[in-house]
Amino acid sequence: MEKIVEIIEAINKPLNSFAWGPIMLVLLVGTGIFLSARTGFVQVRRFGYIMKNTVGSLFKKSDKDHGNNLSPFQAVTTALAGTVGTGNIAGVTGAIFVGGPGAVFWMWVSAFFGMCTKYAEIALAVKFRETGDDGKFHGGPMYYITNGLGKNWKFLAIIFALLGGLASFGIGNIAQTNEIAGAMSSLFGMSPLVTGIVLAVIVAIVVIGGVKRIGQVTSLLVPFMSLIYVVAGIAVIVLRITDIPAALATIITSAFSFEAVGGGIFGYAIMLAIRQGFARGVFSNEAGLGSAPIAHAASSTEEPAEQAIWGVFEVFFDTIVICTITSLAVVLSGVLDTAGGLDAFASKGAAAVAAFNMILPGNIAGLVIQVSLIFFALSTVLGWSYYGERCWGYLSNDNKIVDMIYKVLFVLMCIVGATGSGTLMWDIADTLNGLMAIPNLVALLGLSGVVAVITKDYFAKVDLQKERK
Repeated sequence: MEKIVEIIEAINKPLNSFAWGPIMLVLLVGTGIFLSARTGFVQVRRFGYIMKNTVGSLFKKSDKDHGNNLSPFQAVTTALAGTVGTGNIAGVTGAIFVGGPGAVFWMWVSAFFGMCTKYAEIALAVKFRETGDDGKFHGGPMYYITNGLGKNWKFLAIIFALLGGLASFGIGNIAQTNEIAGAMSSLFGMSPLVTGIVLAVIVAIVVIGGVKRIGQVTSLLVPFMSLIYVVAGIAVIVLRITDIPAALATIITSAFSFEAVGGGIFGYAIMLAIRQGFARGVFSNEAGLGSAPIAHAASSTEEPAEQAIWGVFEVFFDTIVICTITSLAVVLSGVLDTAGGLDAFASKGAAAVAAFNMILPGNIAGLVIQVSLIFFALSTVLGWSYYGERCWGYLSNDNKIVDMIYKVLFVLMCIVGATGSGTLMWDIADTLNGLMAIPNLVALLGLSGVVAVITKDYFAKVDLQKERK
């Protein structure tokens, strides 16, 4: 175990590291900037249309038979289930403690360009997906690498699928179940082992049912959990409304602080803020990782751009809304001044609870945040179970034995995550995040011309329909 920790730290922790060093940050943001330019900044120019046809269409009932595939809404909630997780509460809180309030600004920057990155991922996933023998759509980076870039690039698809399959145990399971165990211990005094066993049973029931059951569960779970947290966030903002301008000023000025930290290198503070902001931003909204497109590819939607616009909404809702709520609570509460810093709390989630408790009256805040944390994390586990299933399915050519072995291991990992080291779990998750993004970003850059054509053709039809009305 010590050797594993040493390897993870060597890859992940230093600012000049391979997984989250300057090269990775440039690749992540650079890809988002490049794609934004190639699509004419679709996330800005078409923002009104996107919101109207995503969140604005949520209450429109569809009578279409989606067969063995997911409805567009189920695909979105499955993707959001994998996206909205502990990173939105525990991850953001930890980033601010480590990188300062300025980390929030860099989360926003990553989200701005990440909207277009995820848009491109989904568009390609739908365009280059395949249909299985059971009539189900299978897609994601491994498919648009193979079918888009060509067979000579299949090695990249294999690398992504392997890293994605492993990441499903990290970011999608052990990091999430570890936070759930902490929350259950705080709320009910439940031991981590018992929590892990209960989670394993719940996850097994849903995962064995396949993608349709996952979609059905997340379509109920995601709206419910999001509403609870957003209401709590609105209450925080209303109660501290006069302090909001000062909090925003602190976030922005800290983002560009070139002061040395602890007598260290000049400018270390800004590098730390950038790294934490981008790392936690990507961990939270998953733009560039290539995970969410796997769920979107299972949608019955035939038009790539029509499904892709949900990617813009996902990143906006996840980071600009949910993560900002957490950030403001942490900055406004004064919890950052706690003696001992993050080490003074049992976990990052506990620090977030303390922040909300300092603002909201009574102890209701602690209950709301802990419950939100549990649901956020559980939804992520369910969403990532499908991502991992498809990655291993691609590698094994949908071998049923491999599929069953994966599901059993994934379920057992709930127990491992609940009883393991929280710090190690987050470090492993960060490392796998960084590594799996590389082949996906290479594919996005190589297929950027396809994304540009898809965008141009789709919105040309949209504009034409407007003129005819």
